[in-house]
Amino acid sequence: MKTTIEHNNKIYQINLSEPLDISMPLKSGKENPTAWYVNEPRFEPVMENGFVGDVNLGGAVNFRNIFFNPHGHGTHTECVGHISKEAYTINQCLKEFFFLANVVSITPEKQEEDRVITLSQIEKVFQKNRAKAIVIRTLPNIKDKLAMQYSSTNPAFMEAKAVQYLIDNGIDHLLIDTPSVDKEEDGGALISHHTFWEYPFNTQTHRTISELIFVPDSILDGTYFINIQIASFENDASPSKPILFNISSEMS
Repeated sequence: MKTTIEHNNKIYQINLSEPLDISMPLKSGKENPTAWYVNEPRFEPVMENGFVGDVNLGGAVNFRNIFFNPHGHGTHTECVGHISKEAYTINQCLKEFFFLANVVSITPEKQEEDRVITLSQIEKVFQKNRAKAIVIRTLPNIKDKLAMQYSSTNPAFMEAKAVQYLIDNGIDHLLIDTPSVDKEEDGGALISHHTFWEYPFNTQTHRTISELIFVPDSILDGTYFINIQIASFENDASPSKPILFNISSEMS
């Protein structure tokens, strides 16, 4: 199923039947990725007052409680409510879901014990084509990311100057395959988060950050359309399913 999109005075064609999923599946147990010192997610059948929420245990339906943390258990999209005193929620802040996006691959720069995505690296790969989203794949792009236990590993993060460059060039939606755009242990500063949302002095509530995505090697660097799908959580973050679409044609 193909569709035509008019965007920024150009006509694009994409095939909606060929989505490219860059989310991690959320599953029960220790094979699910974790970050921020949370335990693994749990999917448990409801077993109360004679009710059995598992067909294989004799129940009529599968009826499970799911215990997870949006930030610590896989692909999620967050709003400024993640760092604000005000109760912003992702369901309130993300009102549009379809954007032009650039996919880039970067090998974080080694700086003492840190691995950092720097301003100079972003400048080299950034395309000034009026995209509103950027998808950052860190290299090496090992499949272990799909089950990584990130706590206490000091994962790669972004230099605040690189984040500032992105918003100066029109980026409203930042997606990355690490647990955070900020360093794991930074004393609570979260400089890149504050920079991206310009909080608290010029708060940009429409901007989002998606973390713990996974971009397969089969998806090449370049320009795509992206659909950021969330659950309607009245929370600072929601598990999410960002989907890329190849652009099959482009006309001015």
